[in-house]
Amino acid sequence: MNLEEVKFDERGLVPVVVQDAESGQVLTLAYANREALERTLETGYSHFYSRSRQALWKKGETSGHVQEVLEVRLDCDGDAVLYRVRPRGPACHTGEVTCFHRALSDQAPHPPLGEVLERVYRQILERFAQQPEGSYVARLHREGLDRILKKVGEEAGEVIIAAKNADAEELAWEAADLVFHLLLVLAEAGLAPEDLARVLWARHKP
Repeated sequence: MNLEEVKFDERGLVPVVVQDAESGQVLTLAYANREALERTLETGYSHFYSRSRQALWKKGETSGHVQEVLEVRLDCDGDAVLYRVRPRGPACHTGEVTCFHRALSDQAPHPPLGEVLERVYRQILERFAQQPEGSYVARLHREGLDRILKKVGEEAGEVIIAAKNADAEELAWEAADLVFHLLLVLAEAGLAPEDLARVLWARHKP
């Protein structure tokens, strides 16, 4: 990207949209000055300009949730920038995957699949760590990987039956059960949904 083409506003800033390069999910909106863009391009990690602190900052400086920048794009008018990133943790200071986690309307019945998987996965990790009484996830974790793998096999069979029955609602239900137990396997192995996204993207990217 040629920085001479960026149309900074009267304060020397340009809005930056941050997008997960693998899932396509919009993570946050921030601002950058010329120095922040230069640092981003030089280091390969997202840098911004804080309007409240009036200072340059690197995402994840204190939290460790850095964003590896895979690509920087400029919009058609030159007055907005896109960072396509590989996030190393949640983008939002609240711990949510994206800063855009609050709905103003009921038009969307649920978040995008990638966000749902991340939320479920984080909850699984919490159950592993906290071992709350009566938790199904905690119990499976205690019973070990073999027990979880047995459940994966059972759920895969249920998916096959639902598909053969041509029952769309049943298939969606059973497929969700299968994906949930696959997330348990990933958690046991120390992998995360982003690892699947990385592999799938490498295989199927345009």
